[in-house]
Amino acid sequence: MARPDRSRRTPGGASWQRRSAQLTFGLVLFGISMALMIAAGLGASAWDVLHQGLSRSTGISLGLVVAGVGALVLLAWIPLKVRPGVGTVLNIVVVGLVADGVLRMLPASVDSTALRIALLVSGILLNALATGLYVGAGLGPGPRDGLMTGLARHGISIRVARTGIELTVLVAGWLLGGTVGVGTVLFAATIGPLTQPALRRFTLTRR
Repeated sequence: MARPDRSRRTPGGASWQRRSAQLTFGLVLFGISMALMIAAGLGASAWDVLHQGLSRSTGISLGLVVAGVGALVLLAWIPLKVRPGVGTVLNIVVVGLVADGVLRMLPASVDSTALRIALLVSGILLNALATGLYVGAGLGPGPRDGLMTGLARHGISIRVARTGIELTVLVAGWLLGGTVGVGTVLFAATIGPLTQPALRRFTLTRR
């Protein structure tokens, strides 16, 4: 009698183990990239400006804020009828924990302009790679990504949804004390073109 196949292959053709490993690695890198951009102090992504602003105004660690905001955003999926995946849940848990851990290892303030630029650029590049890895694993979008795609399913274009959401969180984060700067502009201008090749490389396709 033949033994059952225990590889648990997903509809995409790649094994569950391969997908979950890629997902976890991508989320860890995402948390590291977030910490690097925050440590640079030159401005980060719109969502991270909000996270930073909330952290500064409440005294709660950045990682816990990231997790809390992710959980709240997930509630907005309910009326949009978007279903979370294992990647969605892990996104909420892993990214914030990793970001907190890395920030504890980095200096509270960086005086060298060259080092701040290096941290910023490294963070953006790592963020693009991380996004390609965790999205490409196909195990569920992050809470913030799922909100945009959920709105798109209800007739709002991705461009309008993303622009509206990110402008809203950016302004809110800035008002709460988050850092908006050249890094915010550089991230917005480059993350799309940088993420595209990473998605092509790491998306696990059907065999």
